Amino acid sequence: MNSTDGVLCALLLGDYSADRRLVRDVFRRSGWELQEARNRGDAINRAREGGVQVVIAESIGWQDLLNDLRQLPGAPQLIVTSHTADDHLWAAVLNHGGFDVLPQPFDREELQRVVAAAGRQASAEPAAYAANRLQA
Repeated sequence: MNSTDGVLCALLLGDYSADRRLVRDVFRRSGWELQEARNRGDAINRAREGGVQVVIAESIGWQDLLNDLRQLPGAPQLIVTSHTADDHLWAAVLNHGGFDVLPQPFDREELQRVVAAAGRQASAEPAAYAANRLQA
């Protein structure tokens, strides 16, 4: 949820031509903001500007993207997507600190549920970080 207006903001990175209409519709109906990036550099720049809580990206290059996102203050949660999502990819993403894996083509309800959960996690982490700093 965006700290300024309470709206979840996510960034879509990748060629989602088959799913783009569905993603846009889920975000519109949920009252969330969806930004789209052309490439990893564009995604990192947009995330660096702030306000992005969730990044949704295809599985190609997800580890490099996750490492780049971790360098940012208030790093957004990463949801990796794949047409060949399996237990191996899911375990790798979670073990490296990604939020979740979504199979493609997307299921409307699962997309909405996972993005909402990632947004809640992103909102909770800065508060927990601030609380830990106050206790130190």
